[in-house]
Amino acid sequence: MSEDDVEKENKDDVIMAEAYAKTRKSLIARLDNWEDQRTWDEFYQTYWRLIYSVAVKAGLRADEAFDCVQETILSIAKQSKRKLYDPEQGSFKTWLMNMTRWRINDQFRKRKKDTAMAGGEWDNDRKTAVIDRVEDPNGDLLSRLWDVEWKKNVADAALSRVKAQVSPKQYQIFHYYVIKQWDAKKVQDHLNVSMAQVYLAKHRVGSVLKRELAKLEEDAE
Repeated sequence: MSEDDVEKENKDDVIMAEAYAKTRKSLIARLDNWEDQRTWDEFYQTYWRLIYSVAVKAGLRADEAFDCVQETILSIAKQSKRKLYDPEQGSFKTWLMNMTRWRINDQFRKRKKDTAMAGGEWDNDRKTAVIDRVEDPNGDLLSRLWDVEWKKNVADAALSRVKAQVSPKQYQIFHYYVIKQWDAKKVQDHLNVSMAQVYLAKHRVGSVLKRELAKLEEDAE
């Protein structure tokens, strides 16, 4: 990766972090009268990137995708207060996908309405095709997007939780040895640790990661 690519990636990360913080703050402010605000904050941190990624890949702009994140989670929170979600009717994973699908469609309809009010024409066939496919009752496009992004999100969410439960040094060793798949000797030399520390970190952090992955997968059922 060139220096320009690294700089662009870092810049994108900063933009995403700022947008994440702004959206999270706005969302939590709209939940400030609810006794379970902390629960929804955790929910947001766990699933926001999943919703955002699917929304962008479905054809929304970044600002529309963040609106989709916020509206999806607000809708879920309101439904949960009214206890409208019935686990016997299907998995949480599928339910969350459908909630996201509806909010994506809302954003496309809003864009179409705004374009019409501005005197423009909704003549972009590609965008029309995207929303048509997303609204397809069979849900093939969105389902495929959702499955791919779900797996990535579960892994990222689990790793985020792991970081809070292990020492920074152990996580760093695990990151290089397991995630980046460096040779054990290279990790040892790079971080100035013993071989025993490398293997111990792999075992301990790996055990915590498996536990967190299992929790997230269980929640999806």
